Amino acid sequence: MNIAVYCSSRSALPEHYKQLAIALGTWLGEQGHTLVYGGSNAGLMHITAQAVKQAGGHIVGVIPEFFRHLADPLVDELIVTTDMIDRKQRMIALAHHFVVLPGGLGTIEEWLTTLSHFTATHDYGHRIVVTNPDGIYDHMSQQILATCQSPMAHGRPLDIVRYVTTAEQLLAELQELS
Repeated sequence: MNIAVYCSSRSALPEHYKQLAIALGTWLGEQGHTLVYGGSNAGLMHITAQAVKQAGGHIVGVIPEFFRHLADPLVDELIVTTDMIDRKQRMIALAHHFVVLPGGLGTIEEWLTTLSHFTATHDYGHRIVVTNPDGIYDHMSQQILATCQSPMAHGRPLDIVRYVTTAEQLLAELQELS
């Protein structure tokens, strides 16, 4: 199974965010799943990839040409895209399910693009597991809920999103998908 992970490329993050990435990466590698991620050699991206590699897993990095110099040497397969839009499209096409770890605006944008894609294509066979430690995504999840309950959208997208706060909950959700 291919799992896309959207997360921060920033360094100097709180230790519990790093431990979340390590737990996820270790589980992916031990289960024989493939990590599909942004391909960067920094932040939670690299930490997750490092854990996958140490656990014997396979890694696919998808990185835009203008970030190629930041490509993680740990990847087994590097896909270089023309831009960020192409990167997201490739990651969505490659993955069976998706995990959102702590991240910034790029991570939120990837999450929403993925949700919007599956809503537009009426493809509800995928899961997006949003890891929400410290309530960092509380407002975004409330906005998605409000939008899905409004006349502007319908509630079906909520069927594919799961929210968790701990590594244990994240891995339990992923285990159900295996």
